Amino acid sequence: MSNLTAGFIGFGLIGGSIAKGLKRDNPRTKIMAYMRTVSKLEQAKRDGVVDLVLDGIDGRLSECDIIFLCTPVEFNADYLKMIRPLLKDGAFITDVGSTKLSIHEQVKELQMEDVFVGGHPMAGSEKTGYENATDHLLENAYYIITPTARSRKEDVERLTAVAGAIRAIPVVLDYREHDSIVAAVSHLPHLVASSLVNLVRENDTPGERMKQLAAGGFKDITRIASASPVMWEQICMTNRGPIADILEKYIASLQEVLEQVKSSDSDAIFRLFDESKTYRNSFADSGKGSVMPDYSFSVDILDEPGAISTISVILAAKGISIKNIGINHNRELGEGALRITFYQEKEMRAAWMYLQRHNYTLIKG
Repeated sequence: MSNLTAGFIGFGLIGGSIAKGLKRDNPRTKIMAYMRTVSKLEQAKRDGVVDLVLDGIDGRLSECDIIFLCTPVEFNADYLKMIRPLLKDGAFITDVGSTKLSIHEQVKELQMEDVFVGGHPMAGSEKTGYENATDHLLENAYYIITPTARSRKEDVERLTAVAGAIRAIPVVLDYREHDSIVAAVSHLPHLVASSLVNLVRENDTPGERMKQLAAGGFKDITRIASASPVMWEQICMTNRGPIADILEKYIASLQEVLEQVKSSDSDAIFRLFDESKTYRNSFADSGKGSVMPDYSFSVDILDEPGAISTISVILAAKGISIKNIGINHNRELGEGALRITFYQEKEMRAAWMYLQRHNYTLIKG
């Protein structure tokens, strides 16, 4: 992108990652930011990400071409009111919220539809805060853009260009359609994961054997239950209608499965697994979505001293950075004993190639 001045109100995981991505694309991009935790902004300035630390919503924001609103939803209306008089001609405001109805209604009520374009970068992590932001968090993730009825075409195009600059994939949607979609593919899975974890907790044996033996499948589908309770409470409360609609349908589907299990309807149970497998396998395998892409594979190794360090040395010698290494204590689905996660897909592919050359048995997925 050409030289850009961007302001950030709030500077956590998503805001920090957008800023880092913009700086990577064009180091001449000017970033100014305000948040209550000034120490994190000072760190961002030392990192070379933030050029100007703001101590409030003031006139310096009038230099901005675009202002990102990255605060909790309950503060949006107040910040919108404060920012509006400071916008220069041609500038606009966007947000990064995962639900859009609330802010679009606020923007309409404040008569700011002509200077607003909604946004939802569909990426994230179980970890929060600027300290976990990266310049590649949004790489290959969908960046949903939700214009208002009066959004200027050039503003939509500029936000599309921002998404491209940080290597995300822009998709323009009506904000109501957006909320229905994410209720099904993002919000419901979090509710399901959290309720499943609590189901096991409430029904565990006195010796917590369920917890002890929870392995690959259970951990995979409940990983997102580790996300911020505060954030997910806010998401559910701001998208109540679409979530309630899809949750009722899901409960009905579970009730149907219950009846099939009780009646020993093996054909129906087979269709459940067969149809879901076929549909799931049709998903584009590109790491896109609302959770950080998982660039990982498993390695079949013996549990003996030096096994992990040997693999680490092989990859380090090739300049490949490892994000995480975990041990599979229960290999119920044929996973390898060691699961390795990488920061980028290219690193994962290179690691696969080098470890294959050293005759390791590798398992995808």
